[in-house]
Amino acid sequence: MADLVVHTDLHGDDVAYRLAGSGETVLLVHGMAASSRTWRFVLPELARGFRVLAPDLPGHGESAKPRGDYSLGAFAVTLRDLLAELGIGRVTVVGHSFGGGVAMQLAYQHPELCGRLVLISSGGLGREVSWMLRLLSAPGAELVLPLVALPPLALPVLAPPYLRPLGRGRLRSWLVARGVPADRAEEVWRAYASLSDTATRQAFLRTLRSVVDPGGQAVSAQRRLHRVGLPTQLVWGEADPIIPVSHGLTAHQAMPDSRIAVMQGVGHFPQVECPAAVVKIIGQFIAATPAAAAEGDG
Repeated sequence: MADLVVHTDLHGDDVAYRLAGSGETVLLVHGMAASSRTWRFVLPELARGFRVLAPDLPGHGESAKPRGDYSLGAFAVTLRDLLAELGIGRVTVVGHSFGGGVAMQLAYQHPELCGRLVLISSGGLGREVSWMLRLLSAPGAELVLPLVALPPLALPVLAPPYLRPLGRGRLRSWLVARGVPADRAEEVWRAYASLSDTATRQAFLRTLRSVVDPGGQAVSAQRRLHRVGLPTQLVWGEADPIIPVSHGLTAHQAMPDSRIAVMQGVGHFPQVECPAAVVKIIGQFIAATPAAAAEGDG
């Protein structure tokens, strides 16, 4: 069930999602240039105790890639409408990287839908971000990126099955030779390979430029996070090269009731690099932390 992708129409655009399990709902929101597949190790384990929903955000994965609004607010509206379409009420929302910003925006715009918040290597909590993302946000990146993400380099996506290991294996070997763990290298490969598709690449640049400029992260969710006041669990890799762990530590210090788990030797993808630990953290957080009461409850 966790591997089954379902499609639904939201206002004329196709939205793909994975749904598994039963019980209290956990909403998993992936990061930029990713898809619901980033939760492939976490989703089936969480589904043993929860109903788990993992959508492909617009412009990502198998969802439609329209010309339109790729702001945090637009993504939050899509999640709101998807929950309504599926008849799902309040959720524990888990966001990774850019998805953390989307999760905070959903909680801010629609607090009635969110009972708890889990932020994994989240954007929106500080200015610093990797130099590569800052570079790609600059004018002209749309001219250079097609030359870098050529279809021949995305061999695992486009080639026949018997040729697919070649491209992925070469890139993974190159990354691993430079000290990048294999599971992290695989996730980097998936993000890179997706950009060989023109529509995905255009959606990626629109999404990126909605939150990042050449100076760093241009959108801060810190104040919104405080105003929402949800029980919050922060999860970070100590060796994250994309969004530094200092962002998580600063956010935790500013929220006395929050929790934080810092994973030694882990990079930007804890849900891939140490999925069992992430599942345990989420499960324990939900078990120990009552969901915030919705306005009007009680």
